[in-house]
Amino acid sequence: MGVITKITVQQKRVDRYNIEIDGEYAFSTDEAVLIEFNLKKGQTITEAEITDIQVRDGVQRGINTAINFLSVRMRSEKEIRDYLKKKEIEPDSWDEIMKRLASMGYLNDEQFADAYIKTQIQTTEKGPAVILRELKEKGIEDHIAASLIEQFTEEERIEKAAALFEKQLKKYKRDSAFLQQKKAEQHVLTKGYSAVVMKKAATKAEPDAEAEMGALMHQAEKAHRRYRAFENREYRQKMKASLYRKGFDLSDIDRAIDRLLEEE
Repeated sequence: MGVITKITVQQKRVDRYNIEIDGEYAFSTDEAVLIEFNLKKGQTITEAEITDIQVRDGVQRGINTAINFLSVRMRSEKEIRDYLKKKEIEPDSWDEIMKRLASMGYLNDEQFADAYIKTQIQTTEKGPAVILRELKEKGIEDHIAASLIEQFTEEERIEKAAALFEKQLKKYKRDSAFLQQKKAEQHVLTKGYSAVVMKKAATKAEPDAEAEMGALMHQAEKAHRRYRAFENREYRQKMKASLYRKGFDLSDIDRAIDRLLEEE
């Protein structure tokens, strides 16, 4: 037991106070805890009360840490717990911290999931499967995520997948239409769209015969430089095999080879 002889504001933390007991520094505490326990100079305080104050201060420190983390954007309960662990907040205080955050309106996994899905739809190319996986990683229960992902309508999924598909076709414009298609399809699937949505998106892409011939000639010229030293029959065999493996049509390959030979 002792008497509080001095209470001073910390120089670098104006929300924290140093407490001296019987003329010596004893502990520091948050302003909210100071007010809650009505601490003042001249007050008699026991060891048990000091312990209670320090426990409560640990909770308040965790609340302040979490609110600072939440100031950037909404967070799931799991994200908050992971952050408290990272900041070395005493695990015994986590439940109380979460309870108080929820009572202040800072925590609601359903609202978080709803906002997260809307943001991903509006700002990213992600499909439903990827969004659901990320929500699971953030600790959102499956039934909540499954219910809320329905706001991502099939029409929106097809529209976004089609845009992604077209973007990939342009990226691989030097490849055959066959390879462009396969690479674009694979990319759409890895972004989290279903095979059904991907197929519907792919049908929106218009075949470009001129671009296909341009890609074929680009690849044919590269192959021609490799095989031009071979005699005619072997040259044609190697050219056809090389270009066919890249997905080009055999009749188009013949025309490309003839064109190259005419230019020799």
